[in-house]
Amino acid sequence: MSSVASPAAADPVVAPVAAGAVGTAGPRPLLLASDAIAALLLAADLVVVVVSVILRSVFHSPVEWADDVARGLMVGSSFFGAASAIARSENPGVSFFVDLLSATTRRVVEAIGALLVLLVSAYVAWHAIELGWLTTGQTTGSGLPLEWTFYPMGFGALFMTVFALDIFRRRTVRDIVVAIVTVALVAGLHSLWATWLPDTVPSSMALMLVGFFLVLVGGLPIGFALALGALIFIWAEGTLPGVIFAQQMARGIDNFVLLAIPFFILVGYLMEANGMSVRLIALLQKLVGHMRGGLNVVMVMSMVLFSGISGSKMADVAAVGSVLIPAARRSKQSAGSAVALLAASAVMAETIPPCINLIILGFVANISIGGLFIAGLLPAGLMALALIAVSIVLGKRPERGVALGPEMAASSLWGGGIVSLGLIAMIFFGFKSGFATATEISAFAVVYALVVGALVFRELSFKAAAQSFVHAATRSGLVLFIVAAAQSLAFVLTLQQVPHALGDLLVGLSGSHGTWLFMLLSIAILIVMGSVLEGAAALIIFGPLLMPVAIQLGVDPLHFGVVLVFGMGLGLFAPPLGLGLYGACLIGKVPIEETIRPIMGYLGLLFLCLLVIAFVPSISTWLPHAFGYGK
Repeated sequence: MSSVASPAAADPVVAPVAAGAVGTAGPRPLLLASDAIAALLLAADLVVVVVSVILRSVFHSPVEWADDVARGLMVGSSFFGAASAIARSENPGVSFFVDLLSATTRRVVEAIGALLVLLVSAYVAWHAIELGWLTTGQTTGSGLPLEWTFYPMGFGALFMTVFALDIFRRRTVRDIVVAIVTVALVAGLHSLWATWLPDTVPSSMALMLVGFFLVLVGGLPIGFALALGALIFIWAEGTLPGVIFAQQMARGIDNFVLLAIPFFILVGYLMEANGMSVRLIALLQKLVGHMRGGLNVVMVMSMVLFSGISGSKMADVAAVGSVLIPAARRSKQSAGSAVALLAASAVMAETIPPCINLIILGFVANISIGGLFIAGLLPAGLMALALIAVSIVLGKRPERGVALGPEMAASSLWGGGIVSLGLIAMIFFGFKSGFATATEISAFAVVYALVVGALVFRELSFKAAAQSFVHAATRSGLVLFIVAAAQSLAFVLTLQQVPHALGDLLVGLSGSHGTWLFMLLSIAILIVMGSVLEGAAALIIFGPLLMPVAIQLGVDPLHFGVVLVFGMGLGLFAPPLGLGLYGACLIGKVPIEETIRPIMGYLGLLFLCLLVIAFVPSISTWLPHAFGYGK
C-alpha cells in the first residue's frame, strides 16, 4: 500500500487507494496545472458568492446568474480536485482484505483496480464531453450556456484519465497483462453467456451488487467502486445511454447547497495555516490541561471547537492529532489510547455544525440544514460529556514540566481564542438570523479566516493561502466525486424501485414490532455501511431510502437525521474496516492494532449514548423546535 503525505504537508486521507502507485502520478506540470485550475475555480466561486451576497443584501441588486455560475465552477473544481487526488493516490478505499493477500496476488489485484480506475475515468471523461456537445445551444434558468457545466467536468475527468493511465503503466508488464486479460475475460464471458443462454443470465441488479461488492473488498477507491457499480448495471442492461451516467454524476453535485462543503473545508485549512488552531489548543491547555486526565480533556474539547469551524472531520483530526498525539508520547501516555480517543472524539463531533455529512444528508433527504445543525448540538454535547467524564475518572495528572502543546503568551492565547470563537458565533448566528444560506455563511467564514490570518495574526502568507486553496480543492474534490458517484448508484437503485421495496419491508417490520425495531435496524445499517463506505456515500444511498420510512412512522426527520449521522460515524471509525480509524492511525503514526482495545471501549460508550439519543427524541428536537425549526 502506498503511503500518504503528512498532515502538515497535505490533506490527510482515510486510506490510500489500493490501485494506486507510490508517489505522484503523471507529469509534474500536469499535476501543477490540475492543482492550479481546481484552486482558481474554487477562488472564483468564493468571489462570486461573496459579491452576490453583498450586492443582494447591501445594494438590493441580486445577481440572477450567480447561483448558476457558482454551481458550474464547483463542478469543474471538484473534478479537477479529484484528478489531483488520483495523482497523489489519496482516494480512500477498503484495504483490509487486500492486505491479507500474498504479495504476488496483491500486486495483481491492485493492477486490476488501477485498470478499472482508468476505465471509469475515461468513460466519465468521454460522456461528459459528449454531454457538453449535446447540450450546446441549451441554457440554464438564468440564460447561461448549459455546456459550461459539462465541459469542465469532462476535462477534469480527462486529467483523471491521464493520471490513472500513468499509475497503471507503472505496474510490471506481467501485472498489466494479467489485469487486461482478467477484465477482458470477465466482460467476454458475460457477453457470451448473454448471447447463448440469455434466459439464465443473472439480472442487471444482481450483477451490479456482486460487482460492487467484489471491487469494494478488492480495494478499489470508494468513489470508483460506486461509479463502477452503476456502470455495471448500465452495461448489463444495455438500454441506457452513457450520457445518462455522466448526467447523473453532474446532477449529484450540481447544487448550490453543496458548495458549503469546499468552503468549510477551506476554512479548516486556513485556520491551521493562520495559527488559529494552535492558539485554540494552547488556550485549552492553559485552562484544563493540568487537571486529572487533562490531555484527554483537552483533546475532546479541541475536537468540539474545531468541529465548529471546519466541516471536515479528518481535517479536525489532523489539526488536533498533530499537536496532541506527540504530547501524549511526551507525557508517557499510550499513543494508541490517545489515537483511539481522538477517533472517538471525531465520532462525537459528527453532528457539530458545520458538519459536511449533515449538509449532505440535508441535501439528499430534503431536510433543513440549519435545523440539522441545531439538532446535532445537544446529542454531541451528551457524547462529549461522556468522553470527558471517562477521561477524568480513568486519567491521571500530567507530569510536571511536560508541555502538552505550544507555549504562547497569554495575550496571544486569549486574542486567538476570541477571534476563533467569533468565527464559530458567526456560523451559528448566521443560520438563525436567516441573513444567508449555509453556502453563503461558509463563504464569509473563508473571508473571515483570510482576514484574521493576514491582518490580525499576520501569519498567513500568500503562499500559505494558495496552498490552502489547493488542499481544499483536492480534498473537497475527493469528497464531491464520491457524492457524484453515489448519486449515479442511487439513480440505478431508484430505477429498480429499491426505495419502495425497502420502505414496504421496514414499515411491515415496524408495524409488527414497533418503531423501536426500525430505529435499531437503521442504526445497524448505517454502522455497517459506514464502515465499508465513506460517510458521504453511506448517507447519500441510505438517507433517502430510510428517511421517508421514518417520516411515515412518525419519527421527527431532524431527530432521525442526527441518529443516522451518528450511526455512520460509529461505522466510519470502527475496526477493522473503518476508514476514519485508519486515517487517525496514519495521522498519529500508530499501528491500528494498538488502538483496537481502547477504541472498542470508547465506541461502546458512544453506542450507549446513541441508544439514549435514539429513544429520547427530545434530546435532538428540543433545541431546533425552540429556534423555530420543525414542528
